[in-house]
Amino acid sequence: MQLEVGSIIEGKVTGITKFGAFVELPTGKTGMVHISEVSASYVREIGDHLSENQMVRVKVLSISPDGKVSLSIKKCQDTAAGQPQATQGASRPPQPRRPHAPREVGWRGPKQSHGGENMTFEDMMAKFKQTSDDKMSDLKKSTDIRRGASRKGPR
Repeated sequence: MQLEVGSIIEGKVTGITKFGAFVELPTGKTGMVHISEVSASYVREIGDHLSENQMVRVKVLSISPDGKVSLSIKKCQDTAAGQPQATQGASRPPQPRRPHAPREVGWRGPKQSHGGENMTFEDMMAKFKQTSDDKMSDLKKSTDIRRGASRKGPR
């Protein structure tokens, strides 16, 4: 049997750690189920959900070039139920997503600036340094004012 990404197979739990569980597959390989892929609900302790020598159905998420197999029990349950994870077991119907207003962010990439002209890396660094120096100066002033006020006040 050849392992393929996306296939669902049955395997035996051979080891449990605090970050996941190791599952022996029919091919003889061992894969790992990360703690986040054990259940759709929050998993504090893997031992509460799995035990050694337990047979589990897993979905192959990925196979790395060096042969490491990443598995998921959660995704296997989602496909078996035929429902996406977010709506499975939900008590209310999913709400449509509302568009959000774009937020202004400080850094806009290597060739864009607030004015729209192209800036070199050195220009961006100079601008960042100037902004940083201005902020530090303002912070120092406000700290000095607070310290001066507290020294003059009643004790």
